[in-house]
Amino acid sequence: MLPLGQIRQLLLEYDDPRHLERPEAFDPDAARECFARLVSVLEERFGPSCTGGLAQDASFYGVIDVPADATGLGRPLRVAMSNFGTYFVTVRGVVDESAPGSEAALTQEFVTWLDGVCTAVGCTFVPAELLRERYDGPSFLEAHRDEELIAALVAAGEVTDGEDEAESDVGVAYWNDRYFAYM
Repeated sequence: MLPLGQIRQLLLEYDDPRHLERPEAFDPDAARECFARLVSVLEERFGPSCTGGLAQDASFYGVIDVPADATGLGRPLRVAMSNFGTYFVTVRGVVDESAPGSEAALTQEFVTWLDGVCTAVGCTFVPAELLRERYDGPSFLEAHRDEELIAALVAAGEVTDGEDEAESDVGVAYWNDRYFAYM
């Protein structure tokens, strides 16, 4: 696996504030081929029950779901491929049918295997821990709009500043929001 500092540098390097969903030079044929290779390799390991779905209005190309009974980890996995970089890829265990959880259910053997797969197909594996770091890139993300909304509501007297502890996350974006979220 690449050192975390090098992956952080790649996240910054490929950030394009003028193109939130996909970079200007996005190659749909190359993305389709890369995603198909990821699906194929996951199906080889986990069987044909893996399902791949494409995303619209998102900074990620698609998601491959691996059912719990195929993973051997006690929970389903969700592998996602970003539209950015030479295709950033991440994986998470799934807490329920709709929400990705943490990587706590992942074994080091699986993470090492997936990193090798990513290298072989030309992707960059990004550990979830990096995607939970606060976003410090140049793009204006949806979370930043939340901050503007709260400021407007405070100015209008609709809410008071500091009214809710959840406001501490208002306006905070994470690297996951940049490369693996709906725009």
